[in-house]
Amino acid sequence: MPASKSAEKRKFHRINFDAPCELHALESVWTTEVLDISLKGVLVKRPDGWDVPLNQPCEVIVHLDGQEAAIVMAVELKHVELQRLGFKCQYIDLESAIHLKRLVELNLRDQVLLEREFVRLIE
Repeated sequence: MPASKSAEKRKFHRINFDAPCELHALESVWTTEVLDISLKGVLVKRPDGWDVPLNQPCEVIVHLDGQEAAIVMAVELKHVELQRLGFKCQYIDLESAIHLKRLVELNLRDQVLLEREFVRLIE
């Protein structure tokens, strides 16, 4: 079966990842769950009361290790579905990037593929 067009365009592997997160936008905060994450974005469960417009800058905080560590990304809302929200990463700090790299590394289990994705990320 051929891959979908969106899967063909995708340069970064998505990692299924179940973790709590917070979305910050328009001076509001929503608590929800991560569905998957990649080096370039995050897909989350759409929280109740979500009313943020497309392309709106937001911040997502993905809690790791019982909230001791977190991945913090400045993101932009790129797609809205009935039950999901997709965000593209605009900025990630070094500490968060290290956490995310480790998460992707543990799930991909392919160092060559991981290095290829990092090259694409910095292009």
